Amino acid sequence: MLTDNFLSNFWQGFAVEDFYIDRDKLRIKLIPHKTACCGRCGLMGNSIHDISERKVRDLSCFEYKTYLIIQVRRVNCLVCGVRTEHIPWLAPYSRVTKRLKNYTEALCRILPISHVSNLLGLHWTTVKDIDKGRLIREVTEPDYSRIKQLVMDEFALHKGHRYATVIADANTQQVLWIGEGRARKNIRPFFEELGEYCQNIEAVAMDMNTSFDLEVKEHCPHAEVVYDLFHVIAKYGREVIDRVRVDRANELKEDKKARKVVKQGRWLLLKNKSNLRGSQEIKLQELLQANKPLAVVYMMKQALKDIWFCPTVKEAFNNWRYWFKQVKESGIKPLENFARKLRPYVRGILASSKFPLNTSVLEGMNNKIKVIKRMAYGYRDSTYFFLKIRDAFPGKP
Repeated sequence: MLTDNFLSNFWQGFAVEDFYIDRDKLRIKLIPHKTACCGRCGLMGNSIHDISERKVRDLSCFEYKTYLIIQVRRVNCLVCGVRTEHIPWLAPYSRVTKRLKNYTEALCRILPISHVSNLLGLHWTTVKDIDKGRLIREVTEPDYSRIKQLVMDEFALHKGHRYATVIADANTQQVLWIGEGRARKNIRPFFEELGEYCQNIEAVAMDMNTSFDLEVKEHCPHAEVVYDLFHVIAKYGREVIDRVRVDRANELKEDKKARKVVKQGRWLLLKNKSNLRGSQEIKLQELLQANKPLAVVYMMKQALKDIWFCPTVKEAFNNWRYWFKQVKESGIKPLENFARKLRPYVRGILASSKFPLNTSVLEGMNNKIKVIKRMAYGYRDSTYFFLKIRDAFPGKP
């Protein structure tokens, strides 16, 4: 009897009727006290409508997984009618105790769901639902009235060209919103949610995505679109440097040694000069000295980057005009084609002088997003995945 009283202290309102061990499982049968409490209004009463049996998981006891077999009653409440009784340590309709739920939430803060599932012997979906409930409670909604500048970018959601768009506060780095897709209609819900505060937005940094550009201009009339340096230079590397390098390698078919040097010089040409290590800088100089077209496009890349760091819009515009003039005089077709396609976006490039924004913050976020996704081996619930991302980036105070 003493053992029963001791065990009963773990489950308020119930007494232990019996328990037994079956391999790695501890099964405890609980019976309720005479009085019952309405689960809605809390009124005490003795009139029981019916009784059902429920199997519930609790925290493991030593090496044994603990299962509770409890009698759950529905009471005839004078105020609410027929209601399930209130059980302090068990949420309505739940199959796990609050004690186990709290422990699962704590583990999900530091471990992948699959690990927590294996550790506790709970189904993956059960663990996910518990953690999702925690995130819904804890992820704070942004204060849109304080937001002046935004950064927007996209990341791969699944294989097969499925993407999601992430929007963050440029100043606090708080993730404000995430939505599936990267088309204009996909980001429209964010601006509808932003509402009247769209008038406060001064600048939005993004890559050269026309759909993003048009949507921002429609909803945020006072905002300047700032095109991100990283995306433009990455595009320059693919469309200009790589194209010229391949063309030059094709011209050197007869000289296998020189051709090999050009083909293997891709990363030397794409790397920032400050990131070159050891003999890489010497190899780059040798490559550029032996190949004039490569030297020209490499120097033009640095000149293009300098436009983003001009102190005034006027100086940036002058640099752009001079750069564009040099492009036309170079006679290098891939470079001329790139400059012609870049010309309609020049306003967004010049805007970086007034609003020194970029999406490098989001590039760092994307790396962490990949880690979150990889830890779970992918997410089957996009809403939950987006909550995990917002929880990981609550913003700076």
